[in-house]
Amino acid sequence: MAVELNHTIVAARDAERSARWFADVFGLPAPTRLWHFWQVETANGVGLDFSTASGAIAGQHYAFLVSEEEWDAIFGRIVEQGVDHWADPGHTRPDEINRADGGRGVYFSSPEGHNLEIITRPYGSGS
Repeated sequence: MAVELNHTIVAARDAERSARWFADVFGLPAPTRLWHFWQVETANGVGLDFSTASGAIAGQHYAFLVSEEEWDAIFGRIVEQGVDHWADPGHTRPDEINRADGGRGVYFSSPEGHNLEIITRPYGSGS
């Protein structure tokens, strides 16, 4: 059997609210309740299981490979909602996008401080 990522837990202050925000920004179906998690499923079947955490939340990085059309739609919602965004993971190039490997990419923060990224080409795949 090949190894595949099935799901990961995403810490949140309010799991349902965070899962709904994520699904809205990414244009995905509404999250579903799975035990005490709120799950958003990606196109390749990976579940993001949002869980309400107590205490401080350590920000994580989540990168998503999307089509050009999806990138336009997601980026449009980021801008429309006034979400800060950067061209780089260190957040030193605000209000810019990157063109790594001949594609487009941008980093932005979730309400919990997770560093989200959308890219149209995997790193190392182009010039």
